[in-house]
Amino acid sequence: MSQLTRSLSSFWNRIQGSLLPFLEEELDPLTEKQQQLVSILELVRIEEFLPDYFQREGRPQKTRSAIARSFVAKMVYNMESTRALLERLDTDKNLRRICGWESKGFIPSESTFSRAFAEFANNELPGQVHDALIKETLSREIVSHNSRDSTAIEGWEKPVPKKMQNGRHEKGTKKKRKKGRPKKGEEKAPEEPSRIDKQLSMTLEEMLADLPQCCDVGAKKDSKGNTRYWIGYKLHLDVIDGCIPVSALLTSASVHDSQVAIPLSTITSKKITNLYDLMDSAYDVEGIHLYSKSLGHVPLIDQNPRRNQEMKKELESEAKARKTLKWQPPETLRYKERTTAERGNSRLKLEFGACTLKVRGHKKVLCHLMFGVLTLAADQLLKIVM
Repeated sequence: MSQLTRSLSSFWNRIQGSLLPFLEEELDPLTEKQQQLVSILELVRIEEFLPDYFQREGRPQKTRSAIARSFVAKMVYNMESTRALLERLDTDKNLRRICGWESKGFIPSESTFSRAFAEFANNELPGQVHDALIKETLSREIVSHNSRDSTAIEGWEKPVPKKMQNGRHEKGTKKKRKKGRPKKGEEKAPEEPSRIDKQLSMTLEEMLADLPQCCDVGAKKDSKGNTRYWIGYKLHLDVIDGCIPVSALLTSASVHDSQVAIPLSTITSKKITNLYDLMDSAYDVEGIHLYSKSLGHVPLIDQNPRRNQEMKKELESEAKARKTLKWQPPETLRYKERTTAERGNSRLKLEFGACTLKVRGHKKVLCHLMFGVLTLAADQLLKIVM
């Protein structure tokens, strides 16, 4: 039995043996959803990451720990809005007391919830709690597969025009070169290195600052080859075996998946030790292969022939031959584990609030999504021993 399984088993035995029976004596019988919420809140301990407001001068702020726990409850119940959360807290005595309020009169107003959420967004509270949870539970484990993928996040705001992105007017900053061969004696301007090439020599802070973060228009092809457009953002996730999200980055919807692979790999490598990096054909770039190997990982990336027709025919012929022989190489079998990333994105959207976005701005959108990522990670960790 691994150290992770032992620690989670001990935690779950304590929950089942003492906490849940105590709560059922104090409250009405707990539903399955309420038991799930209690277990998640006890595992993440979000209140321990809040500053101490009681030793500050001025008017004391209403407790933030109960509000933070309520936002976790909002994700567990997949509620559409803060107003729906407040209505549920007003009618559900068990939920209200689990979050930390003894009676209805102590529940603050919707505006107080909004101000608290803005504070959590500025302090990156759910991201801090998620990082601590992953490091506490998985830093001493060796993980086999880390699957990387992105998912579309539809925004609640207007897209920022390209020329105004990153806070500057980009019109006329580049001088367009005339088509065709250069004139006699005219030197061809050197090609600017791609973002991926630049990232190989950047620090993590520089890479993150270089990624666009505003709301814009994105496009992505589905499995049937149809192009889907949306306005909003794109969430990039690293998900390991067990469907546990370990790292997340939020960018503009138009950012290509491959441009986030290196910074996301850097973040993940500081939290866990994994052996294989699994990515689809969008990440088939030489720089990503090299960076994965430099971390001591084995990159398993689906080949992308792009416009190389010969390579496309070779891949199709090889696939037919393998099907005829009923044989698959070990790398192909391992690559099938990448479905954990797709399942993680699906659960995040269907069960943990990624489709109920009602806030604007990169910080607040990231905060909302990270509450969902935190809840999903805790829920999947608990499933190991439940």
